[in-house]
Amino acid sequence: MNKETKLRIHNITAKAALKFGSEDWVLKKREEQRLDAAQIKFLRHLLGITKLDKEKNKCIRGKNGSTEHSKGNKTVPGKVATTCTDDGHNRIPKQALQYKPKGRRNTGRPRKRWRDQLHLEDQGTGNTPNPS
Repeated sequence: MNKETKLRIHNITAKAALKFGSEDWVLKKREEQRLDAAQIKFLRHLLGITKLDKEKNKCIRGKNGSTEHSKGNKTVPGKVATTCTDDGHNRIPKQALQYKPKGRRNTGRPRKRWRDQLHLEDQGTGNTPNPS
């Protein structure tokens, strides 16, 4: 099934089930947030976007042309395009998470360092070096 069909089915069934009888409700802010969270969870799954991708909710809604549950059909064209231009691939935390070192480690015993040599010489004379 393609994405448009899945989105239509979601709009017909899931939205209707979530909003059943909501004409009589007075939604509290917490209930609005829960409706929006349910919608975003579905849209993330539909697009294959995880939370590790650091996509903003506005960007996810903009890719499908959908709006927040609590906002109804109010859309502001142009707002989504300006805030979602950065895809986040150049963020340092993401680069650090995906870093793969090149090459291999040296095999065998580690090379002796100058500091190790000083430590051995001091042991022979009885002087104890400062650990700093």
